[in-house]
Amino acid sequence: MVPRQRKLYNFNAPDGFLINAVLVSGEFRNKRDLHNAPIVLIVHGVLGHFLARGTPRLLPNALVERGISSLSINTRLAFTGQIFGGGIFDDSVRDIDAAIDALAEEGFKKIYVLGWSLGANITVYYAVRGAHKNVKGIILEGCSSSLPLSHKRRLDKWQSIPSYEHIYEIAKKVLKPDPSETKNDRIFVVYRAWGPSFDPSDCEMFSYRTWWYMRSPEAQNAKTNEIIAAVKVPVLFIHGEHDDVVAADEVNELLGILKKAGNRKAELRFIPGAKHDCMENPSFTVDTVVEWINKSAVGRKKKD
Repeated sequence: MVPRQRKLYNFNAPDGFLINAVLVSGEFRNKRDLHNAPIVLIVHGVLGHFLARGTPRLLPNALVERGISSLSINTRLAFTGQIFGGGIFDDSVRDIDAAIDALAEEGFKKIYVLGWSLGANITVYYAVRGAHKNVKGIILEGCSSSLPLSHKRRLDKWQSIPSYEHIYEIAKKVLKPDPSETKNDRIFVVYRAWGPSFDPSDCEMFSYRTWWYMRSPEAQNAKTNEIIAAVKVPVLFIHGEHDDVVAADEVNELLGILKKAGNRKAELRFIPGAKHDCMENPSFTVDTVVEWINKSAVGRKKKD
């Protein structure tokens, strides 16, 4: 008998970055049953798992009650990563690689990756690069069609200080000649980034390098609508009916791109009553995720 588990893990990405993770799994008759059951790798938004609201915090315990295990990881973009320069968007997929390799080496055969908010965009980039054979699908919650474009729209809306264009011009000067190699990085504050006031709650902070690879016009891998067509695994979009961060037309755009590219295993479910955090309607969200995973797992088994 394998008992219920809530265990802390840590392991390294290929470049040495230390990843902290929490495994939540239910009771199984033996390890074979555990490893043959689905497990969800949960990738957080900007705050990371252990400070976040909603999905990153609540979903693991809800899934385990339905027989689905989960591994929640903190990537290099968690917490202060985007402020102190370590949270480079393009490098964060190494953390997903490492987590999936660890699960596969442990013996898990049906891995699903769920990305929330920023984590959804990272998950798409991971899948575009080529998912591990044990990854059977990805779940994208509150996924922006393009992080640079959504950021620009938001800063323009609130007339941020500095403006999006001004940040871009300063970043080019600070990071020259090569943003990937420069040691000349700096922290900056964007006032009126989330609202009309100068209150801290309406501000945000980056280093110029983290902004460059996640929010600038040069952040090619964060432009999800330009890369998602290459995703071949099944995809479930879940989106709050009243999402006030990512508009419904953005996720509809992404679904349309996948369908046009020939991915017949892509679908979208809107979560009634929820905003950017689908776990504002926990029962509907959990039912949606569990039903899709079970349907996907059965479908692939028949195909195999």
